[in-house]
Amino acid sequence: MFTGIVEEKGIVKQISKKGNSLSLTIKGSTVTSDVHNGDSIAVNGVCLTVTDFGTEWFSVDVIPETFRGSSLAKLDVGKQVNLERAMSANGRFGGHFVSGHIDTTGVIKRIWEEDNARYVEVSVSQEGLSFIARKGSICVDGTSLTVFGFTESSFIISLIPETRNATIIGDKRQGDLVNVEYDMLAKYMARLLDFKSHPIEKSNGELTIDKLRDYGF
Repeated sequence: MFTGIVEEKGIVKQISKKGNSLSLTIKGSTVTSDVHNGDSIAVNGVCLTVTDFGTEWFSVDVIPETFRGSSLAKLDVGKQVNLERAMSANGRFGGHFVSGHIDTTGVIKRIWEEDNARYVEVSVSQEGLSFIARKGSICVDGTSLTVFGFTESSFIISLIPETRNATIIGDKRQGDLVNVEYDMLAKYMARLLDFKSHPIEKSNGELTIDKLRDYGF
């Protein structure tokens, strides 16, 4: 579990690609200060497991599902990434509930500025827009942000100067790909309402693959 409050910007030091999978080695001094093998670290919002580490670096594996469903396949050596360790039980909760399980990728459609705010419009598929509410929470590249508006195919976020400096979002440009995770509570509520509208029918009690697929599993 994460909060969407990025701890530091790491640097990709090595990429080993094999088919639709990756192994990444990333430099980061803060997240490696107490790291162990098996720990979870969010890289651009994607929850990954530490497989090896050393002084100010750690390695993680990216499986095919994550390779295809996130922007990690687009990384290059030298690129900066947002890093956050899994939240501790005694830490402050400054963002919102973030699982590190990416729902989709979005494309930056438009960027504009007003006074000290930078607005970013992100284009996404219509399927996920039901999880978005004005002034609700959304996670973009591992950063907890507030939705300031949305259209039929996009949502709008605003970046304060601190967010632009502390995360990679401030360096994004029009056309860039970003990882998007919708609010966890909104997804559970939508699933509950859908379940109540389409309850599992009573039959012989047999649970089949087709039934699980029909109900979103």
